[in-house]
Amino acid sequence: MKFKKIIVQFVAENIILAEELICDIFFSFNLKGVVCDIPLDEPDEGFGTHTLPRPEICSITGFLPLLDSSDILFKQIKKQMEKLADLDIKIEILTEIVDEKDWDNAWKKYFEVTKVTDRITIKPDWKDHAEKQGEIVIHLDPGMAFGTGTHPTTAMCIKLIEKYLTPGSTFLDVGTGSGILMIAAAKLGANHITGIDTDEVAITVSRQNLAKNDIEPGLWDLMCTTLDKTDSTSYDFIAANIIAQVIVDILPEISVRMTQATITLLSGIIKDRQNDVLFALEKHHLIVIHEEYQDEWVALAVKKTAVE
Repeated sequence: MKFKKIIVQFVAENIILAEELICDIFFSFNLKGVVCDIPLDEPDEGFGTHTLPRPEICSITGFLPLLDSSDILFKQIKKQMEKLADLDIKIEILTEIVDEKDWDNAWKKYFEVTKVTDRITIKPDWKDHAEKQGEIVIHLDPGMAFGTGTHPTTAMCIKLIEKYLTPGSTFLDVGTGSGILMIAAAKLGANHITGIDTDEVAITVSRQNLAKNDIEPGLWDLMCTTLDKTDSTSYDFIAANIIAQVIVDILPEISVRMTQATITLLSGIIKDRQNDVLFALEKHHLIVIHEEYQDEWVALAVKKTAVE
């Protein structure tokens, strides 16, 4: 299958905000294999690895399947990107036609074995790693789905799952991507894990990664759907690593799936959007019990207030 490779190069004072807005446009049109090439601050020792060289110019790349509707979609994407000029984000859009085989594996050379916490390590499926006693190793091939464990939003989620998840918990992952958070939860003792995503590719990739990690089929469910179309069953633990605006939009649906004991992780939030999320939390009677920061990103652990 052929794809239109769309490269959005940009210059902005707030790089993280520009990254989120451009990615949001890509995701809204269901582009595949979105890659962010921006400079990041060095992580703390032992938290993540040097996975990408520092780019000469910031860019976000996505892949649009080459179908009859591709030209129409590209024009819509371009129109949305041009509106970013109002926010002092200067962009240049480049395109080329590529075969899936030409790009599907090209990024893998940058994805190394990553020690996320003292116990948890992410191992790309194609890399060798000598597992140590007591180490929790997540075997992963993200394919075209988001979630390698090296991005701050995913890494912070894993750290907080390790901190707060109680063995025997039920776990819901909203926007599961590669399935990495589901796998982390299962390996930390969750007794049933559910993942949803609106991208069928992500569901396929998640299913493959769960199998790679020997997570028993009876332990998990995967659904290509939105949260509002699922049963309003309550969960012990919920994770939503998406973006701030989507979190705000779906917070009512998350809240009805929480009990007083449920812990929910909200990640994918840039600092500039944190207040928007905090306002929405207050509106739905949720309180922050822990804040985690890395670079310009924020992850929040929240619970219901004692009295609503």
